[in-house]
Amino acid sequence: MTADVEDPNRRDILVVAASAFSAVGAASLIWPFVHQMNPDAGAQALASAEFDLSPVQEGQAITVMWRGKPVFIRHRTVEEIEAAKKVALDDLPDPVSRNDNHPGTPATDANRTLEGHEKWLVMVGICTHLGCIPKGQTLADAKGEYGGWFCPCHGSHYDTAGRIRKGPAPRNLEIPPYTFLSDTKIRIG
Repeated sequence: MTADVEDPNRRDILVVAASAFSAVGAASLIWPFVHQMNPDAGAQALASAEFDLSPVQEGQAITVMWRGKPVFIRHRTVEEIEAAKKVALDDLPDPVSRNDNHPGTPATDANRTLEGHEKWLVMVGICTHLGCIPKGQTLADAKGEYGGWFCPCHGSHYDTAGRIRKGPAPRNLEIPPYTFLSDTKIRIG
C-alpha cells in the first residue's frame, strides 16, 4: 500500500462523527420549539381543583370554576335522588351517562354519581345545545319541568340527575372526572 492512498476507514469515521454532530446540533435547535408547546404552569394548575362542600346544605347548590367552565355541585335531597332513580332509560332522549368516571355507561342516577356519595351531583354547567348556562342553581331559579335545570335560551329541561328530558339539547350535562378526598372535600380533574 502506498502512502498517497487515503485510508477508507478514517474517512468513514469522519462522516459518522460529522453526521452525529449535525444531528445533535439540529436536536438542540428544535428542542425549544417543541418544549414551548407544553402547557405552562398556569394551565397545569387548572388541571385539577379542590373544593370544600361542608357549607353546602341539603337542597342547596354551588357553582365552582374548573378549567374555565362552570361546574354545578348540588347537595340533592332524598326526594331529588328518588325522582332521578325512578326514571326509565327508555324515557331519556340521551340514555348514555356522559360521565368521565363511568364512560359509556347507561345514564342511570347511580352512573352519574359516585358510590357512597349519591347525594352529591357534580356536572359541567354548560347546556349541550348551544353552550348556555342553565338555570337551577339557586333556590329562586326556574328548575324546569323535571326539577333539575332549565335553559331558558332554547327551552332545554334537565332532571335531578342532569339528564336531558325535553328540548333541543342533544346530550345530558357532562360529568367531569372527580373524586372525594373526604366526606366534604372534592377534587375535580
